[in-house]
Amino acid sequence: MSSSPRSARIAPPRRRAGRHLRLALGRRHSVRRREPLARPVDRARARAWLIAGLALAVGLAGVITAAVLGYRATGRTAEADRVRLHRTEATVLDKIRTEESGVGRWSGGYQKRTDTSVSWTTPDGLARTGTVEAPRGTATGSTLVLWLDESGAPATAPATPVGLVVGAVCTGLAGSATLAALIGGALALRLRVLDRRADRAWERSWARWEPRWSGRANQPQDD
Repeated sequence: MSSSPRSARIAPPRRRAGRHLRLALGRRHSVRRREPLARPVDRARARAWLIAGLALAVGLAGVITAAVLGYRATGRTAEADRVRLHRTEATVLDKIRTEESGVGRWSGGYQKRTDTSVSWTTPDGLARTGTVEAPRGTATGSTLVLWLDESGAPATAPATPVGLVVGAVCTGLAGSATLAALIGGALALRLRVLDRRADRAWERSWARWEPRWSGRANQPQDD
């Protein structure tokens, strides 16, 4: 029983690893083979764009890593504060004093806050009074959430999950914008230098070849 010969398997062409990378880095033989008219300034521009792209990618990875690490660190701190601090309710004693300037305060978020007198009970049962910050419009006799430290004094409230996420996102966006601005500025300066270099090279080439191209080089010179 005869069997038909198997067709020869054609191997796919081998891919040249890093061909585009070598081209961008300015390997002369690659550039001459694919872009015979490429000038040194063109290869320099390609290298500038490549370096800027790599720096942006590495920088963004670093910014994201820093934001994630910061989120985890602040999350651990907030969790430790929830264990260490005591949450209670305080009663507003006096009306909130209106500030003449009307400028809001930063306290866990940009809200208009002012000082007010409140009373609370410590974990060991002692009644205490003091002054804390509260949002405007809080009525006398209403209650506020208050966090107390080991001594029963008011303390800064632990960060909320939403606050942690917002802080991490803002940190990442700010870092990314700063990184992009720095890399973009450096790339723009480098390209400007290369453009000036190309202009000078063009002027030198034109001064050299224009007389021959126009025929002025063969014209007799007046004494």
